[in-house]
Amino acid sequence: MSLIVRNSLSDMDTGKKESTSFSKGLLQSEELYQYILETSVYPREPEPLKELRDVTATHPRAVMATAPDAGQLIAMLLKLINAKRTIEVGVFTGYSLLLTALTIPEDGKIVAIDLNREAYEIGLPVIRRAGVEKKIDFIESEALPVLDQLLEDPGNENGFDFAFIDADKINYWNYHERLMKLVKVGGIVVYDNTLWGGTVAMPEGCTPERMREGRQRSLQLNGLLAADPRVQISLAPLGDGITICRRLH
Repeated sequence: MSLIVRNSLSDMDTGKKESTSFSKGLLQSEELYQYILETSVYPREPEPLKELRDVTATHPRAVMATAPDAGQLIAMLLKLINAKRTIEVGVFTGYSLLLTALTIPEDGKIVAIDLNREAYEIGLPVIRRAGVEKKIDFIESEALPVLDQLLEDPGNENGFDFAFIDADKINYWNYHERLMKLVKVGGIVVYDNTLWGGTVAMPEGCTPERMREGRQRSLQLNGLLAADPRVQISLAPLGDGITICRRLH
């Protein structure tokens, strides 16, 4: 999800409570963000991803889709580690799922988990036309029971190369603990929305009421990840902030 709130320093100083500016990126200049998209992202975006992005744009909750600049980096990470088996928690219409399916090899597999199959069905025709549906095992469920079930099979421990998490923020750390067993040493886990619209750097009083719980969850997660010796991390200001974790042991 990529909901960004911008408050100027003067707004914070005067105690302004609400923001009126929303964007897909955290850059202060909307023109600069558009320059990045139009120069480096959109020209390299595969046609099926562009089609799915256009389809998703008409959805009333389109803001939940993975930002295309973040998606571009995710695709590069997948390639860099030669990912073959991946996990995705939180699918929505499937932009990040499709880019993963397009990036991993023909015999690659994705365990994709989401409570809402209806949103996935919006992107499924595009996924089918792209010829990659066979790589996807979509499971309509809460994620924790599925991850626990995967761990019941000893063959799944250290058996995945990559995971992307864009779901209920209250469970991010619960997912992390399980993924530290499922994703192999040297594998990568990416968490979305870790800057929560930029509110992590705002005083609580300047944060819109509707975003305060998510802000607090993000602050907690960021602190826990920064202190976790099992991972090397990088918090990249792409989309709504993505934290990249490489498992060390």
